[in-house]
Amino acid sequence: MIITSDFEVAEPVDKVWRFFENIPQVASCLPGAELTKDLGDDKYEGRVAIRMGPVRLRFTGTADITERDEAAKRIVVQAAGADEKGRGQAVMVVSAALSAKAGGTKVAVTQDLQLSGAAAQYGRGMIADVSAVLMRDFSANMQDRMARLARGESAEQIAAAGGGSAGGFTIAMRAARLALMRVFRRFFLPYQPAAS
Repeated sequence: MIITSDFEVAEPVDKVWRFFENIPQVASCLPGAELTKDLGDDKYEGRVAIRMGPVRLRFTGTADITERDEAAKRIVVQAAGADEKGRGQAVMVVSAALSAKAGGTKVAVTQDLQLSGAAAQYGRGMIADVSAVLMRDFSANMQDRMARLARGESAEQIAAAGGGSAGGFTIAMRAARLALMRVFRRFFLPYQPAAS
């Protein structure tokens, strides 16, 4: 399943690229993600906790930076993991491409996601909604973290303050709201009466 999204950061593209070069810093902006070990050579162990409807999944696995193109400002990460309770597996290739935009940087993200087990039972719409919520939170956390670093706060101070991550229940509720809005638009907006 391919999921695309983009967001803007109010910082110059070179500064955002430097931020993206620090993978532990990037991972700290994604709600539910935690790197647990640096394996060297751009490989990491970690875990991701995510709620899909009533099911809370906790994947442990590895992330490997397979491409880092400074000239094109593009990074590709391949991640694979298994749910700690044996309820499924996930394999994902994420690419992020940065481009300069008036007043900041546009970050275009493509996720190629393959799920098996409990998470695979959810439809594309639910998975896309959860992904959209995560990307919004990620971009807000990233902007906040960059601003705090610019003010001279250390990574430890930012982590102690909580970093602004949203909980699994909050993400699930926001994703459900997106799904309801999509259903509302599909079934009710086409039937609006014509203006007299």
